[in-house]
Amino acid sequence: MQLKFDARRMRLLKKRPSKKGPVVYWMSREQRTVDNWALIHAAEAAEEGAVALHVVFCLVPDYMDAAWRQYAFMLKGLREVEKDLGERGIPFTLLTGKPWVALPPYLHEIGASYLVTDFDPVGIKVEWRKKVVGGIDIPAAEVDAHNIVPCWNVTSRKIVSFVNYRTKLMPLLFEFLTEYPELNAVDMKDRAVPVDWDAAMAGLRVDRSIGEVDWIVPGQEAALASLHEFIEHRLNDYPVASSNPLQDGQSNMSPYLHFGQISGQRVALEVNRSSADEKAKSLYLDRLIIQREIADNFCLHNPNYDTFGGFPEWARRSIDEHRLDPRDHIYTLEQFERAQTHDPIWNAAQMEMVKRGKMHGSLRAYWASKILEWSKSPEEAYETARYLNDRYQLDGRDASGYSGIANVIGGLYDRPWKSKDVIGKVKKLTYTEQLLRFDTHAYRDMVASLK
Repeated sequence: MQLKFDARRMRLLKKRPSKKGPVVYWMSREQRTVDNWALIHAAEAAEEGAVALHVVFCLVPDYMDAAWRQYAFMLKGLREVEKDLGERGIPFTLLTGKPWVALPPYLHEIGASYLVTDFDPVGIKVEWRKKVVGGIDIPAAEVDAHNIVPCWNVTSRKIVSFVNYRTKLMPLLFEFLTEYPELNAVDMKDRAVPVDWDAAMAGLRVDRSIGEVDWIVPGQEAALASLHEFIEHRLNDYPVASSNPLQDGQSNMSPYLHFGQISGQRVALEVNRSSADEKAKSLYLDRLIIQREIADNFCLHNPNYDTFGGFPEWARRSIDEHRLDPRDHIYTLEQFERAQTHDPIWNAAQMEMVKRGKMHGSLRAYWASKILEWSKSPEEAYETARYLNDRYQLDGRDASGYSGIANVIGGLYDRPWKSKDVIGKVKKLTYTEQLLRFDTHAYRDMVASLK
């Protein structure tokens, strides 16, 4: 068999003598059956060994601050995964419970010979992998199927500059930005028990008051259709329209990318081959590739990525110098969550996130910066922004979210600015700037009309 998988996308987590038995792909971050390097690697390993391939997903009943909104989106996508895998002759199993508790007995029961899983730099996922690998006695590997250029191939250290990351990544981009091989159908050697999705949903311990949204359809088929719709109808206008909260100018790919229902590499390939304006393509691809993939670098190489301690030293020092400055306004988490501030633009942005599960991207920086100004401490500000983002955004609980908040509140990829009260040398974003940027009254009316 001619291998199609680039081994640089993989890191071995555990070495053990090989034995006969099924190859298992523990799906986690990459919840799709197409354009998935981890699944492709597992399928090739199974074909090489002439053994069965199994795909398993561990459903934890509660995950960080995720609510019913995020779980429903994910589970609807996973139903599609089960159906598509079945059509390809690959059994899909849904395990419930903590992965390190549920997965090792399952691997032992089916006599697995090799475990493949997804790379994810978020701390809780790192701990899951360590615990699972520590509890099994077979080889295991992780595959970076999220980034176009595998995170560990770009650099082995933390980089806090878009320019420097771009310089490191670009020479490697066209080595890795390749078309995907087709995942072939196989003769199913083992039969999976159909998943009882109703029981899985009933067993969740999540806040069901934060309901589903109807503006986006979950699943890999819908993700690809949405991408093509964006390329055909909105990509040309992206440089201008994407910064206006009143226009549908963004790609809306972030929920799909977060749940792995589409691959960033597929998005880049389709945008690249389109006939859209070259400047629009370049801007979109820079955000998709550089700004998204540097976030994984940040979380991988900074154990404090989700705290004040993860900010650059200059930012921590300058904010510390103003820690005791009087604030014009101080709000509690509950007041922020309910959009009960004095600022109508901020309140509207917060309510857009609460209602739609997606705050317009051009307002995220303003939203986070004001939380720093109106909180008792920078630590409280970061935790408030993180909590609200993770609780309401479909794409929360993600490296990109932690990176973005750290950039706004802690100047992660920025330079020091002129020092100001409360925020130190972190860049200040003003209400007046927003008034000049778009029709804020129309935006507030639009958000108020959302159900």
